[in-house]
Amino acid sequence: MKKTLAIFSCVLMLCAGAAQAQVPVSIQQMQLSFAPLVKKVVPAVVNIYAKRVVQQRLQVMSPFAVNPFFNQFFRAPQFGNLTREQIQRSLGSGVIVGADGIIATNHHVIENAMEIKVVLSDGRSFDAAKILDDPRTDLAILKIDTQGEKLPVLQLADSDNVEVGDLVLAIGDPFGVGQTVTNGIVSGLARTDIGRSDYRYFIQTDAAINPGNSGGALVDMRGRLIGINSEIYSKDGGSLGIGFAIPSNMVRAIIADALHGGKVARAWTGMVGQAVTRDMLQSLHLKNTYGALTATVVKGSPADKAGIKRGDVILAINGKQIQDPEALKFRLGTVPIGSTIHLDISRQGKMMQVALPAEPAPAVPPPDKTLIQGLNPFAGAVVANISPALTQEMGELSAGAGVVVYDVKGGTAGLIGLQRGDVLTLVNGQKIVSVDQLKAFLAKANTPQWQVQILRAGRTITLNIAG
Repeated sequence: MKKTLAIFSCVLMLCAGAAQAQVPVSIQQMQLSFAPLVKKVVPAVVNIYAKRVVQQRLQVMSPFAVNPFFNQFFRAPQFGNLTREQIQRSLGSGVIVGADGIIATNHHVIENAMEIKVVLSDGRSFDAAKILDDPRTDLAILKIDTQGEKLPVLQLADSDNVEVGDLVLAIGDPFGVGQTVTNGIVSGLARTDIGRSDYRYFIQTDAAINPGNSGGALVDMRGRLIGINSEIYSKDGGSLGIGFAIPSNMVRAIIADALHGGKVARAWTGMVGQAVTRDMLQSLHLKNTYGALTATVVKGSPADKAGIKRGDVILAINGKQIQDPEALKFRLGTVPIGSTIHLDISRQGKMMQVALPAEPAPAVPPPDKTLIQGLNPFAGAVVANISPALTQEMGELSAGAGVVVYDVKGGTAGLIGLQRGDVLTLVNGQKIVSVDQLKAFLAKANTPQWQVQILRAGRTITLNIAG
């Protein structure tokens, strides 16, 4: 076989042991097929059917609302809001990454699912259990019982070796029509300004990705997984040639967490990065806006102990360039706990190298997650003590200590507009420092008026509530 085989002949190149892809130079080369590669990888891609119960809101209309005479007495257009349970089914895809039945997919494919079924490419169906479900990366790991049978798997490539222009195949079940293969190229890397997850660092491809492809495989010409298809840019729900996949290096980290305790373990440095703008270049002695400016360094954290200071610009982690704060977050999210993090930083134009340990975030103080009840503005809110571990779980918070709204389940808290991530600062002039202190204060409070001060995304908001 000639060494000048084309890009489109890369499947046959693998069979022949060739390593370098080249531009096609003949009609014969253009007529070559992806079929051998497809036959190799398709058995490791599955369909996922999730069933969930959702609450559908009903409006019960007043029988007098349409009568002009009675309507003057019954101004409200309804008697009240009722809900009923409704079964909702969703379709997605997944990738077999463990021969014993370990499957990777998107979190949003199986979110809140009460039943998950996995259908293999040969038509066999299995009930699946969640091992790990991580909304922050939009990844989930499932397990099916294969009764000892070994399943075909996709090997994970190093997504850092992917280049713009590489040929790729996208495999999934778009619109439920059945397993489908599309091809294209990698059209962009390190896309950080889109996505539903907290770790926005995507491989962009023009291979057609549509609803139902979520959780499916993006593979290279060696049949290796380089990403999990996750997002599309679309105006009408269909493919416009811009799709996004979660890089395999993040998938690998989540698989490792699933198989070693079933809980995500991310390295915590104690520093928060922000974007470098053009207005900062002169004062930071930089030539371009690449990097992440250290905006906060938590006292006593690994970053603090390593000597990192506010104003340092992180340029690389373990030799990988940092384009922006999202890239910084992604790189830290893929670093194994117990390893060493090597940073290249710029401090007022002086290049430095710093090493710090990859440690889990401490859960001090304990979260003490508590659902507040009673006649007060926080009824229906789940509150928790802020700690480095909780901050890492929830994303960046507006304060380093105190009490945060962890969830809102309705009640008065929902009516007054409290949101997940709101940090409670003052209640009727009383500074709030812990969940225990908040509970004790609410137990003694007896007032018709409430004034609540919160921090939301760095802004102070004051709520005045009548009892």
